[in-house]
Amino acid sequence: QVQLAESGGGSVRPGGSLRLSCAASGLTFSHYAIGWFRQAPGKEREFVAAIDWSGTKADYADSTKGRFTISRDSAKNTVYLQMSSLKLEDTAVYSCAAESRAGWGPRDPVRYQYWGQGTQVTVSS
Repeated sequence: QVQLAESGGGSVRPGGSLRLSCAASGLTFSHYAIGWFRQAPGKEREFVAAIDWSGTKADYADSTKGRFTISRDSAKNTVYLQMSSLKLEDTAVYSCAAESRAGWGPRDPVRYQYWGQGTQVTVSS
C-alpha cells in the first residue's frame, strides 16, 4: 500500500521559514518524481515545486522560485520542501504527490498517481 505522509506544517510569521517533509512508503522511491502542490481556501490547487526521480532536476512555480528549495533523501525515502521568506499568500494546505510516468511534466497534477493527505501552512502576522 502506497503512502505519502506530509509533516512540518504549522504557523509562522511573514518572513519566516518552515521545512515540509514527504515520507514515502510502499513504492520504489527511486522510480518516482515527487511534486508539491498547495490549495488555499476558495482557490484552485496550484503547483509549488517538483523534483525528478534522480534528484538532479527540479522545477518551481514562479511564485516560489528563489524562496523554496526542494530536495530528496533516497536513504530516507523522503522529499523536503524548505520554505523561506514566507508570505501571507503562501498560506494553504500543502500536499505531496508521486508520479512515475515517462517524460518530465511536473506541473500537471493529472500525471501524479499517489497523493498525501496534506499539511496546513499558515502565515500570519
